[in-house]
Amino acid sequence: MTSSLHSAISQFTQHVGIELAEKAPGRSRWVLDLQPIHTNTHGVVHGGVLFTLADTAMGSALFGALQPEQICATINIKINYFKPVFKGRVTCDSEVVNQGKNVAHLEATMRVDGVMVARASGDFAIFKPKATEVDMKKPPEGGFE
Repeated sequence: MTSSLHSAISQFTQHVGIELAEKAPGRSRWVLDLQPIHTNTHGVVHGGVLFTLADTAMGSALFGALQPEQICATINIKINYFKPVFKGRVTCDSEVVNQGKNVAHLEATMRVDGVMVARASGDFAIFKPKATEVDMKKPPEGGFE
C-alpha cells in the first residue's frame, strides 16, 4: 500500500486490518488478510468484520465521487452472507449504483479466492458539514474513511 493511499485510512480501519487496494471516483477495492482475531468462537470470520469491510468500501467509493466540500455517512446497509469464511484474504469491490443530490445507493461484493462469500447494499447520506463541525481544508485526523 502506498503512503498516499494509507493517508486516508482511519485508525479504526487500520486497527481492523483493512487495506485500501484501489480507488477511483465511484469505486473502491479493499482487502483484509484474515487473522485469528477476526473469527468467532467457532473459527468462522465474524459477520461484523465483513460488515465493516463492506461499509468502509462503500463509503470510500462514494467519498471519491463527491464534491470537495461534501462528506457522506451511512444511512443503512443490508448484507447477505453466502458462505462461511475461515481464512485467507477477503477482497471487497464496491461501486456507486446511483447518486442523487442527498442520497447515494452502493453495492459491495466480498470474495475469497474468487468465490463470492457476501454481498451488501447500502444507502449513504451526502451533505456539507457546518464549518464548526469539520475544517474542510483538510480531512480530520485519520481521514474520512
